[in-house]
Parts: sequence; C-alpha cells; structure tokens
Amino acid sequence: MNVMPIEHIDDWEQRLARQDAFWACEIIDRPVVSCGADRPNPDFPPPPEKEWASQRDRWMDTEHIAQSALHGAMNREYFGDGLPGFPPNLGPEVFSAMFGAEMEYTERTSWSIPNLHDWADADKLQFSDDNFYFKKLTEITDALLEVGKGKFYVGMTDWHPGGDCVAAFRDPLNLNIDMIEHVDDVKAMIRRVDDAYFGAFDHFHNKLTAAGQAATNWAGIVSSKKWYVPSNDFSCMISKQMFDDVFLPGIAQECRFLEASIYHLDGPGALRHLDSLLEIPELSAIQWVYGAGNGRASDWMDVYRKCQAAGKGVQIGIGIDELDCLIENLRPQGVWLGLGGIGGREQFDDALKRIEKWT
Repeated sequence: MNVMPIEHIDDWEQRLARQDAFWACEIIDRPVVSCGADRPNPDFPPPPEKEWASQRDRWMDTEHIAQSALHGAMNREYFGDGLPGFPPNLGPEVFSAMFGAEMEYTERTSWSIPNLHDWADADKLQFSDDNFYFKKLTEITDALLEVGKGKFYVGMTDWHPGGDCVAAFRDPLNLNIDMIEHVDDVKAMIRRVDDAYFGAFDHFHNKLTAAGQAATNWAGIVSSKKWYVPSNDFSCMISKQMFDDVFLPGIAQECRFLEASIYHLDGPGALRHLDSLLEIPELSAIQWVYGAGNGRASDWMDVYRKCQAAGKGVQIGIGIDELDCLIENLRPQGVWLGLGGIGGREQFDDALKRIEKWT
C-alpha cells in the first residue's frame, strides 16, 4: 500500500509502522504513544465565522468542514506517534439514515428518528447509495481529500451497523421488548444491515486507499491496515446469553471482514460481555471506555490485564501521573497509549524516556 507522506512530520513512516505492529501485539522499539498540543500556525487561519439558518445546515457545510479540518491539523503539534487525521462526521447514527431514517442535529451531536414502528414493515427499510446522507458523506470525504493532501489523513465516518443500527430503527426501549417477542426479526435485520455495511465500508475504504490514505477514524489509531471499531452500545441493556445469541455472530463477522479491529466496550454495564468478545479469534484489541464518574484508567488494570492474557491489544487513555501504575501492571506489547496531562514537548520527552525503559 502506497501511503501519502505527511509533509510536516519527518518520521511519519516510523509512526505508522509502530501502529501497524500494535495490531499483532508486537513492538518495533517501544509501544505506541500518541499525544499532541495546540500550536498556533498563522499560515493556516481558521475559516471565517459564519451564521447558519440551522444546526443541520452547519453540519452539512462541506466547505466549512474541510477548512476547519485543515486549520485543526496544521495548528497542532503531534508528539510521539501522533499523526493528523480527520474523519467526516454526520453523527453516530448516520448509517441508519442511509436506510431512510431522518436525523436531528444539535450543536454537538445528532441522532436518527426511529423509522421502524412495526416489524411487518421491515422490508420497506432499504439501504441506498443514492440516499442524501451517503452522497453528502461522499462529498465531504472528497473535499477533505483535496485540502488534506500532504497535511492530514482522511478517515472513516462513525459507522454503527449491527445491533446499534437496529436500535436506531426501533428505539432502544422497543428493541428491548423485541429481544423477547421478535428475536428472529431482529436477527434477520442485523444480517441485512451488515450486508449493506460491508458494501458501504468498502466504497469509502477503496476511495481512501486509492488516494493514499492511511486508515483512521474517531478512535485515533492511524494504520496502513484495513481496520475499524466494532461496537454495540445497546449491549449494556441485555444479558450475556442474549448478546451471545443475537449479536456476537455479527460482531465476529465484522472482525473477519477487516484486517484488524478494536472493539469499543462502552461502560461497566458492557463488561459482562468481555469474555465472549475475547474469544473472537479475529478481534485484535479492546478499547475499554469506563465512563465519567467511574475512576481513571489506573483503576481498571484488572480489565486490561485480562485482555492481555487473552492475547488482545489494549488502547488506553492515561494521565502522565498514571504511568508508574501502567508500567507495573501491563506488558508493553500490544499497548496503544493516548497520553494526557502533557504541558509541552519537554514534559512529553521525559515521559517517553520512562516508557522506553519499560520496553
């Protein structure tokens, strides 16, 4: 794969190589360490301030999105293995909108309006690449590719296939009831959704790789591998037995579709499914998100140790004051660190020396 160089980062190839090694729980010279800090660059000012008629119009302003991405990428210093990347974003339920759902937008987020009110109407929900949201996502991707040449990698949007897509169609409350009364309908819809997802994913993956892009998305890892983030946020509402029966097969299929994968395990309510996920041979890593009010990464070392014992990598966001705890509890192989609490280059260099000794 011929990957586009990042012009302002001399060692971009080495940074990419370390992140590629992460998927196999290997290290080249040390674990992946990603960090950054704002650095004003007068050559890349922010786009002019605008007023939009609605929040939706702001989210759909392709030119403003592209210029904001360029400003963000070029007004930041990337420490360690950090590489600039920008994924187009129309909200976490945009995939469900490609089946005919409509979207509501606020300043910071969006959601789809449930559009499957009776399972008898399930066949009316059809994915279409002529859908407004699919075409808008393609338009934004093309604009980012143009302004980002040599400056940043263009990533994948926030897909949510499988159970999360069906939950968006039905509303999570109704899907909870469906898990008892319409479980066969749920399984059939998951198969339909995932078949469409694989085609949509490849449409954008092929476009990006043809433009020399390394693969990235909201999770921040940047790699030459075809990778993504399987997830099921709905899973915190159901038992392990239901999860294994209804959703686990689709998640395993997602992992087989990819060269590398990191499961987004969201919140303590989802921990009951960790054992099942760790049994997926093709799953590469776990991103454990313990959530606000549930401590810090250093409070969850038992979860990370369990992942490592199963041969999986772990992506961990930690503060610099937690480094000793991390080093005492985990192996460096298969660790991807997002390092926070860094005041600048000198403090980062000191932290990096400690991490290199860990190796």
